[in-house]
Amino acid sequence: MPGLVVVLVLVLCVRGVESAVEGKAAHGAAVVRRPGVVSYSADRPHIVPRSVWASGDGEANTAARTPPAPRYDDKVVAVFIHHTDSPNTYDCADAPRIIRYLAAGQTGNRDWDDIGYNFLVDRCGTIYEGRAGGVDRAVTGAHTQGFNHRTAGIAALGTFTAGVPVPSAMTDAIAALVAWKLGLAGIDPRATVRLTSSNSHSRYPAGTTARLPALAGHKDGYMTTCPGAALSARLPEIRQAAARLQGRT
Repeated sequence: MPGLVVVLVLVLCVRGVESAVEGKAAHGAAVVRRPGVVSYSADRPHIVPRSVWASGDGEANTAARTPPAPRYDDKVVAVFIHHTDSPNTYDCADAPRIIRYLAAGQTGNRDWDDIGYNFLVDRCGTIYEGRAGGVDRAVTGAHTQGFNHRTAGIAALGTFTAGVPVPSAMTDAIAALVAWKLGLAGIDPRATVRLTSSNSHSRYPAGTTARLPALAGHKDGYMTTCPGAALSARLPEIRQAAARLQGRT
C-alpha cells in the first residue's frame, strides 16, 4: 500500500498533457529500393502488450482493462520523449505494476480516458504498449498538449534530471522503437517536421504550424523541463542510432 500511495501522488511528467525482459530490440534495417525510390524502415522491436500490465489485481487496473474506443491519425511523423518523474530504483519485474498505477493516476485523479503515453520503456530496455489502439497504428495519444496528432509519446520510466545516469538499455530500446515507428511513414529521425498546434497552452498558439524535431523532447512542444536534462542530452545520439537502424548514413 505505501508503494501505491507513492506512485499515485507523484507529479508525473504530465503538465501539458491532454485529455522479466522478453527479447531484445531488433536491429535489422530494411532498405527497399525501387526505380527512383529509396524507402528506409527498421524492424519492429519486441513490445510487451498492455494486457501484461493491465491484468493485475485491484482497482488500479479497471480503466486499463476497459479502454475507450481509440482515435487515429493518418500516420505518425514525430515522436515526443517523456520521463515519468517516478523513482529510478525499481526492479524491472515491477514495471507492469508501476505502469498500472501511472495509468490509474491519469484516468482516476485526472479523469482521462486512458493512459496518455503510446509506449513506455523501463530501465532494462523493455518496451510496453501504453495507450490502447494497436502499436502499429497511428493512435492519437494524450502526451504533449497541442501536438498529440500525428505523433507518438514514449515515456521513460524514471526521473532523468541533470546528473542522473540514463541506462544504455533504455536509450537503445527508445532508438529501436523510434526507428521502427517513424520508419512506417518514411521519416528520418534526424529530420524536422511540420506540426500544427491544436492548443494555445502549448508553446505555440492554436493553429500555428511549427517546425519541430521528428524525435523531440516534451519540452519542445510545451513549457516543461520534461524529459529531464539528462535524457534531453541523450536525444541527439538517440536520433543518430535510430537513423542507423533505418539503414541511413
